[in-house]
Amino acid sequence: MKKNNTNNVWIGAKDLSQDPQFMETAGSEFKDSPLFELLGEEKVGENLKSNRRDFLKFLGFGLGAATIAAGCDIPVKRAIPYVIKPEEIVPGVATYYASSIVRGGDYCAALIKTREGRPIKVEGNPSSKVTNGGTTARAQAEVLNLYNTNRIKAPLRKDENSFKALSWEELDIVVKEKLNTGKAIRIVAGTNMSTTSKKLLDEFVVTYPNAKVVKYDPISSAALLAANEMNFGLKAIPDYRFDLADVIVSFNADFLGSWISPIEYSGKYASKRTINKIEGATMSRHIQVESHMSLTGSNADNRIMVKPSEQGAAIVKLYNEVAK
Repeated sequence: MKKNNTNNVWIGAKDLSQDPQFMETAGSEFKDSPLFELLGEEKVGENLKSNRRDFLKFLGFGLGAATIAAGCDIPVKRAIPYVIKPEEIVPGVATYYASSIVRGGDYCAALIKTREGRPIKVEGNPSSKVTNGGTTARAQAEVLNLYNTNRIKAPLRKDENSFKALSWEELDIVVKEKLNTGKAIRIVAGTNMSTTSKKLLDEFVVTYPNAKVVKYDPISSAALLAANEMNFGLKAIPDYRFDLADVIVSFNADFLGSWISPIEYSGKYASKRTINKIEGATMSRHIQVESHMSLTGSNADNRIMVKPSEQGAAIVKLYNEVAK
């Protein structure tokens, strides 16, 4: 059988056996397709080719569609220069502000990049002795909350089965009426690291003696505080030096993801897990005992799965081995 393929390369059994139907399809793979087929007109012949008239017809359709689209109403956006330009703003030049982000278990000393007063990027502050310029994905995504179109734009008051928008003046009147009734007042807030916010809350409690601030955190360290107070007489959260540890044994503590200070611990943990020299290099060994898959467990050298009901026995077993 005659072979047309001189390179001895085939794309299948039909190509190798020179199947007639396959060869006919392969030969017409790149045949011309009349342009007016794209316009939805019926095909009147099998041997029609694209010509100049078809091209001009298709080009005219494209220009007409573009003209119609351009005739639609488009919001006008005007660039108006400053009458009195602020000294700290130079159009086209970014301005950076030092700030901090505290959200749940995340603490991050941050540098906020702004252009014409609009924050556009969050980066870690390398001057921080805690995070050393580190951030998390959650901290960097905080800037998106400023441009979230689903944010509540005004105070809302529930009216039967719906919510009614209020002005800030109306909100002040309603809240003051409720505060002056003499009933107990409770302010539910998370852990507050801002001295200014703490001062405002103290002043509020002084003004309304029947008020009390209740702290609540979705990820709470209350059990850790109580355990340290019971065992060491100090109600405090210790600092962990993962950069000095040769062996790390963690029981369900996701210190790289959400436990206490993950940004700080990630940098210290990575410094001990990186080999920077050839001779005499050492690296910490990490054993993670947990009942679920965590970010810390995925980075461990040895991950041991135990049931939540078995964790107490596992801790006692480790304590007995260390005590020997």
